[in-house]
Amino acid sequence: MRRSFLLLMLSLFTFGCSPTHADRLVTVVNSPAPQTQLMAMVLTMQALRQGATVDILLCGPAGDLALATPPASATAPQPPRDMSPQGLMQAIMDAGASVSVCAIYLPGRGESRDVLLDGVEVAAPDAMAATMMAPEVRVWSF
Repeated sequence: MRRSFLLLMLSLFTFGCSPTHADRLVTVVNSPAPQTQLMAMVLTMQALRQGATVDILLCGPAGDLALATPPASATAPQPPRDMSPQGLMQAIMDAGASVSVCAIYLPGRGESRDVLLDGVEVAAPDAMAATMMAPEVRVWSF
């Protein structure tokens, strides 16, 4: 009995607690808080710099980061480095990440794609779900 318990604990430690590497990251941002949005971008940029392929999905109030004419909260500099959520998101895009708004964001606003920044797409629910479910993908939600 004791031996079985020890083997179980060893297998959990070996397999259940071993670090994993995600080749791809999907960052889902839906928070209206600029500080939370910026921290999501800071961590996402770090993942990109560490070699992850990055996709950002903006939903609800965070979708405003994708607007060509965003609210002031998206572009206001945040301490300690005076970065804005939208500015860092654009730097992440320039570094090769994809950014999309959720499929219901624009219809919910009564707007079309022409209000979005160049390079921002509208996520296809089937494709995004497939990406998020893939075993090599890690999903972060803010």
